[in-house]
Amino acid sequence: MTNNLSFNRRAFIGGGAALVTAAGLRPAWASTLSHGVAGKTPQTLSGEDIRLTVDQLAFPVDGKMGHAIAINGSVPAPLIRLKEGQNVRLTVDNRLGEDTSIHWHGLLVPFQMDGVPGISFPGIRAGTSFTYEFPIKQSGTYWYHSHSGLQEQLGHYGPIIIDPAGPDAVQYDREHVIVLSDWTFMHPHRLFTRMKQEGGFFNRNKRTLANNGQDKLSAEDARMFAEMRMDPTDISDVTAAAYTYLINGHSPAENWTGLFRAGERVRLRLINAAAQTIFNVRIPGLKLLVVATDGIDVRPVEVDELQIGNAETYDLIVVPEDRAYTFVAEGIDRSGMGVATLAPNAGMRAAVPALRKRPTLTMADMGMGMDHSAHGGGAMTMDHDMRDKSKVGFKVGPGVDMIAPMPVNRNDHPGIGLDDVGHKVLTSYDLVSLKPNTDTRVPTRRIDIHLTGNMERFMWSMDGEKLSENPEPYRFARNERVRLRLINDTMMTHPMHLHGHFFEVVNGNPGHQPLKHTIRVLPGSFVDLDLTADAPGDWAFHCHLLYHMHAGMMRVVSVRPMDGEKA
Repeated sequence: MTNNLSFNRRAFIGGGAALVTAAGLRPAWASTLSHGVAGKTPQTLSGEDIRLTVDQLAFPVDGKMGHAIAINGSVPAPLIRLKEGQNVRLTVDNRLGEDTSIHWHGLLVPFQMDGVPGISFPGIRAGTSFTYEFPIKQSGTYWYHSHSGLQEQLGHYGPIIIDPAGPDAVQYDREHVIVLSDWTFMHPHRLFTRMKQEGGFFNRNKRTLANNGQDKLSAEDARMFAEMRMDPTDISDVTAAAYTYLINGHSPAENWTGLFRAGERVRLRLINAAAQTIFNVRIPGLKLLVVATDGIDVRPVEVDELQIGNAETYDLIVVPEDRAYTFVAEGIDRSGMGVATLAPNAGMRAAVPALRKRPTLTMADMGMGMDHSAHGGGAMTMDHDMRDKSKVGFKVGPGVDMIAPMPVNRNDHPGIGLDDVGHKVLTSYDLVSLKPNTDTRVPTRRIDIHLTGNMERFMWSMDGEKLSENPEPYRFARNERVRLRLINDTMMTHPMHLHGHFFEVVNGNPGHQPLKHTIRVLPGSFVDLDLTADAPGDWAFHCHLLYHMHAGMMRVVSVRPMDGEKA
């Protein structure tokens, strides 16, 4: 297995271009031992003019060297700390043998500065530089990453903190930035090819005769999954068979440690920069007070665990006692976990919990509601489903293998595998905006967008069309108030990200609906989002599972008129 997953040096960017000679640097904020004093994170980049250099790097994980893409010689990239109300110029030097880019995830910038090649700018050619310049209109926890090819998988990501212009609504004594990621020594293009060649290639935990009955799947449901040629254990496309889960660039064995003093209010700025992994986060022995999501303050809510999708951010407050705690970021499929330590002194460690039993999809995850008996048992076969597809109103072909017959709103669901863990897990219903919503107009129309795919063929799309097929953009009038209904017709959770905007999650809190830039859409469900299309330009809208986006699950949102244009 090791040889199959090893990195092919000749397949690396630029046909084997020389690597940076320094071996695997991590920035000071991500050093193995972090003091994390509030407002004084060491060696951050700040000010009006910032320079970033993108280059290759030899990067060590557990004593083995891999090929990475680094910014300023480090993985993760440097922490950029800005101030609400300032202007910033960020000059990016590309020393790779191919194009690159940087997208400022969650930042409200002019669309020409958004950093998506082919949509908002042409990209940064090899050996050239590009300067991003924009005002800082917000505060909170954000991040930045490549939007070129699969570079994000190779380490091209880093955190952004924007301090508010006035007093911070969140009171804390110390902060730690915690960046979650998934690392593989396998070249990402080879990994993608493996998934195209064989569905479930990395799933090493399928149901067998020996473990039948050990999960929540009934014999009848198992039969239906078999008839539909669907795998109820296909939770993650890529698992710990290929991934090591990193926290601030460190493996569990390398044990990143964040220090604190007992009784302090410690702010954890949590960023999921993983390419393909949704994480379940908990700190056994500590309550997590959720105070912000995607950079926007929410009314504090106390939980024991939360699920964080790719590209989401959460700010947490914890108040630790005088002992060590284990920070756990368990993959959604529970094949592996990222592990770190919070402790009052260096060298301390707490017990690491065992991986929990792997979850299994149910008929609800197929979009068949809570009671599928009314649908004739196995009636939702492939052929039957194909006949029904003529009624759905979007393009259907070999890239769409199923359509959820009864998708439901699952805002009350904590995420796959977390509905019976025995403690409080965050749900969308728990999120209430701290400040009143600024636009309370009733949407003038609703647009249904289907998240579609063929899992066995690893084909992914929106409304049955891939970006490479040049589908029509989703068009909005400037300042239009519209409701988006995202309907997940697949059996996987999709973290959907809209560039240039925040949307309100319709969750029963009118006037205080939480604002997010990325939302997890659970299998077989729909989520309603109220959007004010107030940013003119062309914007990417995509699944933030990197390989889903790469396979085609990405479209363009067009907001017009532009400044100076007639309506």
